[in-house]
Amino acid sequence: MESPVLKSEDSLGCRPRFRRWCQSRRCQLWRLLLLPFIPILALIIQTTLSLNSSLTNGLEVADVEEQVSRATELGKLVTRLQQERSEVAFFIFTNGSTLRSNLTQRFAATDSALDQMGELPNLVFKNRAKSINGSVFLRELSALRAKINPGTSMSEVVEWYTNANAALLTHLTKEIKDTDSSTIWSVSPYLVGFKNLLRSIECKGIASVLGINYFAWGYLQARAHERYITHMVLGRDLLDNTLNLVPALIPLHKDIKEDSPEYQVLERKNQQIVDNKQRAGSVTDAIEYFDQTATLLFKLRAVQKQLREYIRNGVNESLRNARQSEAVCAAILVLVCVISPIIIVLVRNAVNTIQVYARNLSEKARELEYEKELSDSLLYQMLPASVAKQLKQTQQVPAEFFASVTVYFSDIVGFTAIAAVSTPYQVISFLNSVYKLFDERIECYDVYKIETIGDSYMVASGLPVRNGNRHATEIASMALELLEATSICRLPHRPEQTLYMRSGIHTGPCVAGIVGTKMPRYCLFGDTINTASRMESTGEPMKIQISEDVKRALDRTGYFITTPRGMVDVKGKGEMMTFWLEGRTGPSPARPSAPLDCTPTFLERIHSQGRTSPRYQCNC
Repeated sequence: MESPVLKSEDSLGCRPRFRRWCQSRRCQLWRLLLLPFIPILALIIQTTLSLNSSLTNGLEVADVEEQVSRATELGKLVTRLQQERSEVAFFIFTNGSTLRSNLTQRFAATDSALDQMGELPNLVFKNRAKSINGSVFLRELSALRAKINPGTSMSEVVEWYTNANAALLTHLTKEIKDTDSSTIWSVSPYLVGFKNLLRSIECKGIASVLGINYFAWGYLQARAHERYITHMVLGRDLLDNTLNLVPALIPLHKDIKEDSPEYQVLERKNQQIVDNKQRAGSVTDAIEYFDQTATLLFKLRAVQKQLREYIRNGVNESLRNARQSEAVCAAILVLVCVISPIIIVLVRNAVNTIQVYARNLSEKARELEYEKELSDSLLYQMLPASVAKQLKQTQQVPAEFFASVTVYFSDIVGFTAIAAVSTPYQVISFLNSVYKLFDERIECYDVYKIETIGDSYMVASGLPVRNGNRHATEIASMALELLEATSICRLPHRPEQTLYMRSGIHTGPCVAGIVGTKMPRYCLFGDTINTASRMESTGEPMKIQISEDVKRALDRTGYFITTPRGMVDVKGKGEMMTFWLEGRTGPSPARPSAPLDCTPTFLERIHSQGRTSPRYQCNC
């Protein structure tokens, strides 16, 4: 006998050949072999992904190393141009003095930085609509150098160098942003600090040129004074930001303050420029201020050089880590691939040992599951599914009050006479065939069959699961269909005799609960059940008598046809106004006519072994 599990597989279209293959010994062996192989496969996949990630990270580190080298060279070029601007400004201011340095040597140092850069990027100068390429930049630089002499306008020369440095710093910022988007997070703060330190030195260099003018002429015009304050404040902010990003530079900067005796003097002179009080111009003071500023910038460039070393060391360390990670992942992958076949062989031997026990255990489990399905199927025939589950879990189900339910009663007219002329087996077979037909029809509705006593058939709606106000319409539709089904019934042993059924319906409150322990039953109590029984007993053959409460509930839907019967003397209730339920306005579901099957439903379900579904399919 096949289990319900196999039956469900048949209903889903599982081919018998595939089912037999799934149950074969080879399939079981492969399944058990695959179980330990899954973590091995997961480890292989994870190691492969890690190796791929390491390779990708290595490529990214190499790319970042190239970008950092490019940014470093670009920073050197900016430094050389800053120094060249200072020397050119000093040369023009001192009317061609070469006491401090030689412009030819300074130009050569800048040209060396340009050669190390290789091809220059396109640069966007301030107040220019289009960018210029490297060749145009070199031509303009050469032309500017050619016209430098003691009579050259300092503001024009300084303005060109300032714009050139600003364009280079803008491109440097873009390079650092592209590098910062990589996976080397440890280098990112150093790169941003490097950019900020370059900008800080640039701002201090511009401010130093304006400071020279103050000491030389004794005052600064409002526009120049505003520019000086702006660049000094911006330079300090950028320097502080660099120290916050790279705390390792704080001791170096502290040494600059403490070991430089001219630092405090320079700070006082900067404060004089900020105050911008009128004073007598002095070329000597201007040169002294320029030398002190150049010394401070030189020390800041030493800090910048140290920061470049930090960046280079960080990139090299990241590159070493990436290479080590690649080596480790590759070693793990090779080791796993070597060990995997050995593990599979060992597992296969173990599987062969335990397969006999597994097969026996599977058979016992299948038999247990099948018996459980049988017991549950029988239990759900006797009790509502929700009540049965609660009874199985808690061993007790408390009685429950239902404010409004609809109860249906019916019996067979002349059953006593039929039973008198029939054998006991014919009576049982006849009742079973009728109830089986009814049971199949009521599956289409939200109702629950309470019980059958002799030829009486009792159904309720609205319990044990409440369905709002639909219980009256569900029972009414069911009653009309059962009445229709009765008209096509024929007695197997007396086919010439027609069956007549009497039905009654009433709506009202009731109490429901489990009664008994040896054979528990779900029973209904209350006046509603008695009244529904009286509606059936005082009715007429092949008619459905309903109470006034049921009529009011059906009238609210507008789907049913009722006619008044009049006042009826109901035992225990007195005179009651009742009605006949004639039909419904919508079409009735089509039902095939068929001879009565005398096999009990629950026995057919148990012994069918998955052959067919019930004879009457619901068209709801």
